[in-house]
Amino acid sequence: METPRQRVHAALRRKPADRLPVFMWFHPDTSRKLSELLEVPAEQVGEAMGNDVLQTWVNNNYAMEGIVHERDGEGHRDFWGIRWEKLGAFNQPAEFPLAGASERAVLGYRFPNDKIEFLLGRMKPLIRRGGEYFLGCDVSPCAFEMYWRLRGLEEALTDIAARPQLAGAMLKRCAGFARVLAERACRELPLDWLWTGDDVAGQNGMILSPEAWRELIKPLLADIFAVGKQAGLWVAFHCCGALRPIIPDLVEIGLDVLNPIQAGCPGMEPAELKREFGDRLSFMGGVDTQELLPFGSEAQVREAIAKLIRIMTEGGGGYILAASHTIPPETPERNIFAMYDVAGISRQEIFDRAADLRRAAHDARAVGADGSVRASGGREGNGLEGDTEGAVRQSGGREGPAV
Repeated sequence: METPRQRVHAALRRKPADRLPVFMWFHPDTSRKLSELLEVPAEQVGEAMGNDVLQTWVNNNYAMEGIVHERDGEGHRDFWGIRWEKLGAFNQPAEFPLAGASERAVLGYRFPNDKIEFLLGRMKPLIRRGGEYFLGCDVSPCAFEMYWRLRGLEEALTDIAARPQLAGAMLKRCAGFARVLAERACRELPLDWLWTGDDVAGQNGMILSPEAWRELIKPLLADIFAVGKQAGLWVAFHCCGALRPIIPDLVEIGLDVLNPIQAGCPGMEPAELKREFGDRLSFMGGVDTQELLPFGSEAQVREAIAKLIRIMTEGGGGYILAASHTIPPETPERNIFAMYDVAGISRQEIFDRAADLRRAAHDARAVGADGSVRASGGREGNGLEGDTEGAVRQSGGREGPAV
């Protein structure tokens, strides 16, 4: 039986595997429902459901997704000076530290280099899991997305149009911070891939023109990709929306895996992408979370997922099954389990894995502070020991440190 790590490696090498590798994100409310159903903590739902990848955020996405608040309007100020507030299920930027700032103040901004040890330390719980899972480190957002979080989207776009020297200097600094994190992670951690990302597209097209992106962003991403490539790792890149115009550029600078493939956006039809780039690029995503999963029948889900898998694995694979966004809470339970079943993960397997996680947690609690075992509870499982905050959080979990 292949381990999760072996499954993902086989898929990326376009080799046969015992089943398709999977890496799903769940809306926090979906995760809570599955947590109750499976009787495991919310942060272990992804593992119980069969995720093959473990990774966490070591850049600013930690502040967005890794710190969770209970009520709308609650928030925190992160290491970068950005104020986040809970709106719905997710944190959204509410105050931008460089909004309205002079050019001198913008250029004088200091990145949180003194927090790098803490940020990289969030990988420690994953590393303690050993080599069973495919291990990733997320250094996104890499350039444009980081800059607009500091400046505000409107001012960031204005800078690019009217103050290109200022924008160029700050984009380089944003990318430089991500590159430092990538260099440290690739040098010090037993990674399988370097996860990068920079949302530069919307539902209907690019936020930046392709020409501006090629001039300002592409060289910066190339430098970050090169860090992973030089370490002998696969490089993955996340960008939502209609990024079709720049996919050839991403391939050119060394991209291996593209996520999340929002099929409803112009130019992002999975079959077309597979046909054009399948010999040079692996894909992760493509499962529709806007219509299919929440509103389709079980039969429609089974048919669509089977078709997607067939298209994306034709000619040798290079595919990890994943959703185009978090699986929304209105998704019927039957549709979630139907999707997994088509991928080769039965409902019974999921419940058995959840039982293993509960057993492992029981065994861990039975170990005294001196390390002596007080009680026995079956075979050793895969439960997290100590801080679980390093794992990819399907619902977020407890609030992180005050920043």
